[in-house]
Amino acid sequence: MPTRNMLESRKAISPILATLLLIVIAVAAIVVTYAWVMTYMGSQTSQAGVLLSRDNVEWVTGGSQIKLYVRNTGTSDATIGAVYVGTSATNLANATIASMNPTNGVAAANGGVIQLTVTYTWTSGTTYYFRVAPKLGAPLEFNIKAP
Repeated sequence: MPTRNMLESRKAISPILATLLLIVIAVAAIVVTYAWVMTYMGSQTSQAGVLLSRDNVEWVTGGSQIKLYVRNTGTSDATIGAVYVGTSATNLANATIASMNPTNGVAAANGGVIQLTVTYTWTSGTTYYFRVAPKLGAPLEFNIKAP
């Protein structure tokens, strides 16, 4: 009869199931966390690869165009998506890009320079605010006073 008594006892089943359940929950949490971290790190590292800086601003005679020279010191090529110009940092308008050199709008990684000719009527002595926005990465924002 001792074997029948052991089969009827259910005390040993509950701790085993509880342990297995905890192991399954822990593994699932690790997998979900790993997937989230890898997705987050992938998007952040590609954004950090674009780092724009201002090289020069040329005010074209006649007051209708501005040439911006932007350098990419990051580790990824930067494709310029838009340029915004205005007379205050909070009131920027999307400016028309008359030309880009190189024509594909890409500033190469590790020091590539792009020349953006922006159609914008400017006045001498006024401070203008610029935002050069790449398609991926942080925009370059600066202000400068027209000569």
